[in-house]
Amino acid sequence: MWKWFHQLAKPERLYQLCGRFVPWLGLLAVATLLLGWVWGFGFAPADYQQGNSYRIMYIHVPAAMWSMGVYGAMAVAAFTGLVWQMKMADLVAGAMAPVGAIFTFIALVTGSAWGKPMWGTWWIWDARLTSELVLLFLYMGVIALYNAFDDRRTAGRAAGILILVGVVNLPVIHYSVQWWNTLHQANSGMLQQSIDPSMRSPLRWSILGYLLVFITLTLMRLRNLILQSECSRPWVAALLVKGGRGQ
Repeated sequence: MWKWFHQLAKPERLYQLCGRFVPWLGLLAVATLLLGWVWGFGFAPADYQQGNSYRIMYIHVPAAMWSMGVYGAMAVAAFTGLVWQMKMADLVAGAMAPVGAIFTFIALVTGSAWGKPMWGTWWIWDARLTSELVLLFLYMGVIALYNAFDDRRTAGRAAGILILVGVVNLPVIHYSVQWWNTLHQANSGMLQQSIDPSMRSPLRWSILGYLLVFITLTLMRLRNLILQSECSRPWVAALLVKGGRGQ
């Protein structure tokens, strides 16, 4: 297993592998997300309390979930890069950061839009909202650190330390509605029985769609980062020559 892992960590091998998966994952992501959204926005029944305004959860809930999930995956990559000094692990963490930041931004914007009819205000310094905002700042800090150093190893090490320190915010986000008296509703239990199946099923598809979008965008960005970091390698030059001939 370790032999396979180290083979995968070779830049050229990883670049080629990502290229094989991106088209198929991209198509699957679009199909899955469209299924969840068309089903949720077009066919799921209205909620008996919130009416049709609840439908924003098909955008908000998956974004909020994966804003934390992406950060957790980024922390695993950062830990691998710091402990085993694997260059590709640093690049993987760097590739995930912008995607996680976008998900977090979507979660905050849609959460505010959902909160307006429910709470009567666009924003309140609720524990869940505030800790999610802190998560966005962490993502932005990681992105800034990756671009603050010319040396990729130094940048990866600095960003990795910030990522691991920021992990403490994840349980704060998750348990904030239990630890403090907040306006934010409790965890929705979308994978349990607390939501009607006609509403829960499209939500599950939307969650899966967001996951596939995350993986697709991460692999696409990782390919670009590999090319940037390996630009002086012969295989990259050969790839550019081959691409030029193809045009």
